[in-house]
Amino acid sequence: MNKLLKSPKVTIEQWRMLLAVVEHGSFAAAADHLLKSQSTVSYAMARLQEQLQVKVFEQKGRKAELTEAGQMVVRRARSLLADAQALEQAAQVLAAGWEPEIRIVVDAVFPQALLTAVLKRFAPESRDTRVELIENSLSGTQDAIIQGQADLALGGVLPTGFLSEPLCQIQFVAVAHPQHPLIQLGRHLEEADLKQHRQFVVRDSGSHRRLNEGWLGSEQRWTVSHFYQSAELLLAGLGYAFIPDHIAQPYLQTGDLVVLPVASGSTRDIPVRMVFSDRHNAGPALQRFAEIVREEGRGYLVS
Repeated sequence: MNKLLKSPKVTIEQWRMLLAVVEHGSFAAAADHLLKSQSTVSYAMARLQEQLQVKVFEQKGRKAELTEAGQMVVRRARSLLADAQALEQAAQVLAAGWEPEIRIVVDAVFPQALLTAVLKRFAPESRDTRVELIENSLSGTQDAIIQGQADLALGGVLPTGFLSEPLCQIQFVAVAHPQHPLIQLGRHLEEADLKQHRQFVVRDSGSHRRLNEGWLGSEQRWTVSHFYQSAELLLAGLGYAFIPDHIAQPYLQTGDLVVLPVASGSTRDIPVRMVFSDRHNAGPALQRFAEIVREEGRGYLVS
């Protein structure tokens, strides 16, 4: 018989105990966490080392520290348990039919009208699947996928290492109140002109808040939570901002806001994309939701 087909010597439960010991620093702490006796954990780790024929731990005082070989074993154990968990989740999805819940992270740039159209089509087909919508901006959308907080992301800034699909193009436009000093200059504006005035930018909702998309370096930057909040401040004549054209258009049509006459760069096109956190194990509800997003997003050019 092929040796690769033999049953593994170490059980999933032993691997789980190993990671508990590593994460909690001792056999006793791991036993408390797992609600097992310390002797059970100690015996399981002794058997694991015997079965692997590798010394995984070195006892230093009350702490069990990993050997160099143990560090490699632990890295593989984490991957093994993650795969096992993913397999169980996939089996649960198949057993239950449609998922009980799908989590969608939506970047602030994503057009609300498009999202509403998608949800309107999905609702009668949803089979009681709950939909959790998570709104983020900039790297917050990345974090939600990387950290497993969402099943699908719709946005402009998406994580590397994941395959994404193009959906539509969003145009950002530089706008201000008609009485703003930049408009009163009565000429084409240069970047140096813009830097002398207050600019509103949307806060990066990521855990590290590392992106400043659209900021021109103005010392008078004000950070807001949402583009609609930015629009309210623009209407008060407090500054200027680049906001999505689909948000700006109603105000431009009434004349409450006007486009800044920037010599170059008054508009910016941002591609909006879709990415799965785990396309391979996506359930039927998530797949159907994504299919509707593709259909509704096809040819949806906001400009």
